[in-house]
Amino acid sequence: MKKLIVLLLFFFVSAGNAQMMDMKKEHMMMHKNMNMMQQNGMKSMNMEMMEDNVGMCLEKADKIGLTDDQRSKLVQIQREMMKLNARFKAEIKIAEIELMEIMEPKDFDLDKAVNATRKISDLRATYHTEMLKAMKNVRSILTEDQYKKMKDFMMDSMMEKKG
Repeated sequence: MKKLIVLLLFFFVSAGNAQMMDMKKEHMMMHKNMNMMQQNGMKSMNMEMMEDNVGMCLEKADKIGLTDDQRSKLVQIQREMMKLNARFKAEIKIAEIELMEIMEPKDFDLDKAVNATRKISDLRATYHTEMLKAMKNVRSILTEDQYKKMKDFMMDSMMEKKG
């Protein structure tokens, strides 16, 4: 009788450990997929750099020769870019989680996965376009001389980061 109880106990503990191991593997795979998605997302696009450029322009306002009016316009644009960036990150994160949910079953729905991937691509393209519009707007506020100075500061900053 004791042997039977010990065997049953051993069986339940082993089964529980196997389930825990499966859950741990699944969790690790989800993390791996999320990391891959993140690497292909914001880091590769580096769209925050555009926002940083506006910030640098504002930091160097005196050296670039910005007027108070130009400065206030750039502050507005920078804030809008920050909001856009925050919305984008949230929407992409949600879309990536939705894609992971779709792909969770062994025999997932390929059409749904393709549509979710398109949604992610569309979000990125829309965001990129909006950021380009903002940068175009920033450049339209600057004079030719101010733009050249800003460009020089950006190049110097990039060289510092590499060095």
